[in-house]
Amino acid sequence: MADEKLLRLATRAGRHLLREGRCLATAESCTGGWIAKALTDVAGSSQWFVAGHVTYGDAAKQSMLGVRARTLARFGAVSEAVVREMARGALRISRADIAVAVSGIAGPGGAAPGKPVGLVWFCWARRERRAVRLRVLCRRFRGDRRSVREKAVAVALRGVVGESPS
Repeated sequence: MADEKLLRLATRAGRHLLREGRCLATAESCTGGWIAKALTDVAGSSQWFVAGHVTYGDAAKQSMLGVRARTLARFGAVSEAVVREMARGALRISRADIAVAVSGIAGPGGAAPGKPVGLVWFCWARRERRAVRLRVLCRRFRGDRRSVREKAVAVALRGVVGESPS
């Protein structure tokens, strides 16, 4: 059932990207590539999906996406600052028009003061002429690890088409 819902959302994202003549890249941490998987489950996704980057650890965020060590040290991997840098990095290295970045705490462990299990940060970055427009969202999801990750994938996909991530 969940896979069907995500496939519908990914299909809608793909149609939106095709209509706009744009392509997408992902930068994922807690979702572990699930956003890219949902997108590439759509037949014809090679027309609008460019690259997926799974940067689960801090070192990968730095080496693959250019997230600064000082940003990670100051704010932690699950933060607005880090998802902003992840999204910008995904745009830069993939040359996509749009990128979505996700970092969170899926659980059951990993919580820290002020960062509970289920906390997920999102950033959608969009190239516009000579600038990059960023949209950031923070959500806290309830449920087990799979549920938190699945909900994060759904929000990320809805955000690609500019929908309110409910």
